[in-house]
Amino acid sequence: METLKIALLQIAPCGTLEGNLEKGIASCRKAKNLGADIALFPEMWSNGYRIYDRPVDQWKAEAVLADSEFVSAFGQLARELDMAIGVTFLERYEGGPRNSMVLFDRFGQRKITYAKVHTCDFDVERNLTPGEDFYVTALDTSRGEVKVGAMVCYDREFPESARILMLKGAELILVPNACPMEINRLSQLRARAYENMLAIATCNYPDSVPDCNGGSSVFDGVAYLPELPCSRDMCILQADGTEGIYLAELDLEQLRCYREHEVHGNAFRRPQKYGLLLDPKIEPPFIRSNYRK
Repeated sequence: METLKIALLQIAPCGTLEGNLEKGIASCRKAKNLGADIALFPEMWSNGYRIYDRPVDQWKAEAVLADSEFVSAFGQLARELDMAIGVTFLERYEGGPRNSMVLFDRFGQRKITYAKVHTCDFDVERNLTPGEDFYVTALDTSRGEVKVGAMVCYDREFPESARILMLKGAELILVPNACPMEINRLSQLRARAYENMLAIATCNYPDSVPDCNGGSSVFDGVAYLPELPCSRDMCILQADGTEGIYLAELDLEQLRCYREHEVHGNAFRRPQKYGLLLDPKIEPPFIRSNYRK
């Protein structure tokens, strides 16, 4: 297999659904021209994640169905371009909107419809409906098959998110994002890749978008190579704050070989010792009260 090419669409929204559709399509075409096998949007592209500076009812009204013309257009485009596309949107959903991503394969087939599980309930995202599960799919690309899962932004801050995806077979996690990517959040992504021996590709908005700073990144999950005397930097791409399309080349054969021989991931876990994680009777000593039960 040749390297898998992942395009991170670090682009600024236009202010309207129609404008975002047009710019999104144009950006995917540019990504294909760069040789991309997968194109990934930042979080909630349909409305540019504009949910913090407006009344809740106003942005809730902008939600679109998962099979809307907006979302379906990217399925048609994926088939036309022979390129997988991870498109993000505010999803109209029974019980309240969701922060969602649909991953289309290069044939235009829906492989994953994922809604953000860890919504930011300490803030305006408490008005969203959380997703119920994490999903992994076998994604057919022109470079071969790859097992892909998804997280969205704040999901990154819970190690269980990536751990579940690893246990379900993920080799690559796609992460749409909309927040400042500073050293601690980047360190979380690095840690998720390291401890699960998988690649993580994160797409953020550029620094022209309020409360965002670019910094889209790809960590390939390979910390050690036999020919090196010490560990290596797993970061194979880190964008600056500039708007643009950033392409990373992921060596899947290297990752798969590494997973066969290294000691992380599922190699030496002891899940029988982790019962406390699921014990509803445990009262943590320092955690603030929950907004959502």
